[in-house]
Amino acid sequence: MTAQLSARELFRAAYENRYTWDKHFPGYTADVQLKTDDQVYTGRIRINADLSFDVSDVADEEAKKAIHGQVWEIAVHRVRRPFEETHGKNTFEYGATDETGAVEILVGGKSEGDRYKIRNNEVTLVHRHIHNVVVTINTFSTIDTGEGYLSHTYDSVYHDPKTGEQKEARQEFEDTYEKIGGYWIMTRRAIRSEKEGKPVTTEFAFSNVALLQPVAV
Repeated sequence: MTAQLSARELFRAAYENRYTWDKHFPGYTADVQLKTDDQVYTGRIRINADLSFDVSDVADEEAKKAIHGQVWEIAVHRVRRPFEETHGKNTFEYGATDETGAVEILVGGKSEGDRYKIRNNEVTLVHRHIHNVVVTINTFSTIDTGEGYLSHTYDSVYHDPKTGEQKEARQEFEDTYEKIGGYWIMTRRAIRSEKEGKPVTTEFAFSNVALLQPVAV
């Protein structure tokens, strides 16, 4: 099948196979708990139907900032954007196929220098230039929702685009989801990394998830 598809078609199919929230998504609220080192912080989050969001009732400002960053990540990755809107100015060509059967997609045009790997209609590697850094994400396992896939375990590492120097410690992620009211919602994210040579685990837990009711017109 790979030989019959252009690189653009193969990448587009995997792009459109990602799980996203549809236009009827009502938003939701949840309690949040952040555990890092020996500290535990709690608060509330709200993601609205338009995917704007708010973090409240977090006593510590650094903890609030950390939770804010994760909620932004949750929301931005569930946005449904047409392929042409995101990648219409890019070109795509095939690169190498690795030992797992993943096919490399090399990007030109607006996002020249970016590259991806595709296997089984899923993106298994993302290598992108974002805000003066290069981020590389390898996905190791996914969740098949029946409406697209979600990343379950993956890692990320940042490099300087000019020198190639690694910017910070590699991070390993494990995301857990539950289907609530017809939508897949993240209920836990564990992030494992290193700080000063010692392993560090940070965990975000989301509980008491409640979908917002659509506003009556």
